[in-house]
Amino acid sequence: MPHGSAIRGTRVGSGPIRPVERCEPAPRREVTYWCAKGHSLEVLLAADAPAPPTWDCPRCGQQAGQDAQNPPGPSRAEPYKTHLAYVKERRSDADGEAILAEALAALRHRRGEL
Repeated sequence: MPHGSAIRGTRVGSGPIRPVERCEPAPRREVTYWCAKGHSLEVLLAADAPAPPTWDCPRCGQQAGQDAQNPPGPSRAEPYKTHLAYVKERRSDADGEAILAEALAALRHRRGEL
């Protein structure tokens, strides 16, 4: 009985064994973006894909646009929101009181405190 690996002679990440298995990459195009700090970056996109209007600059993290003369301004950082802030956006105080009363009634019923 032979011992060893079933794919002997190859390594992880190696390319195709025969050249006929190799294929051409998909057609691509290069889109250049500029940020407000003057950084430029080239992004490779599929030839038929629409380019997004902005891209995050990998150097400074600001938004970058396709117009070198008029790049987008610095983005406004949104403040940190707590879970309670998100809940208050979705529910009114009356909704919160009703949900709390319902939960307390269910808890008291389970404990037999009615």
